Amino acid sequence: MADLKIRVFKNAEAEPETTVTIPGGILKVARKLIPKQAVAALQDKGIDVDELINLSMNPEVKGTIVVIEEHNKNEKVEIALE
Repeated sequence: MADLKIRVFKNAEAEPETTVTIPGGILKVARKLIPKQAVAALQDKGIDVDELINLSMNPEVKGTIVVIEEHNKNEKVEIALE
């Protein structure tokens, strides 16, 4: 299983301001631990957390899944399976 990585970039910086890593082996269990507010925020951006978990179980799926750029906030969020 791939690890889920969420990186938050501010002000077009090359390095992320924040990186969250959820190991693939516990991703299914971790889903229950993700705050509802965080899940709702991802869903507001059109991201289905359960589908991310399903994708992480496929060994052929690796790399960046989605990049969300909020230009008015000077923020970019990158979600990847590594």
